[in-house]
Amino acid sequence: MTDQVQKQNAPYAVAALVLGICSIVFGCFFVGLICGIVGLVLAKKGYEAYNAAPDQYAGEGMLKAGKITSIIGIIFGALYIVYYIIVVAIIGAAYGSLFAMLG
Repeated sequence: MTDQVQKQNAPYAVAALVLGICSIVFGCFFVGLICGIVGLVLAKKGYEAYNAAPDQYAGEGMLKAGKITSIIGIIFGALYIVYYIIVVAIIGAAYGSLFAMLG
């Protein structure tokens, strides 16, 4: 019989992936931006630990997926913030012109 040693997942791999997915799901809220940033930081820490001892850990794919989904979530969050600023500016300009006509 051969004894196979099961490697554990890289540190922070699951957390980075979950936060990356949450950042995409909640991308249209400010929560998505925060989840994406935290997921990206955890993926970076996981890569550092994985690169220090690659023979101890498995799950580099989860780290890559967490990093990619976190980046996508950050982009969605940033686009939502820009969209929100534009909408508020348009509504503010509309109310300003309405009050100027009435006043």
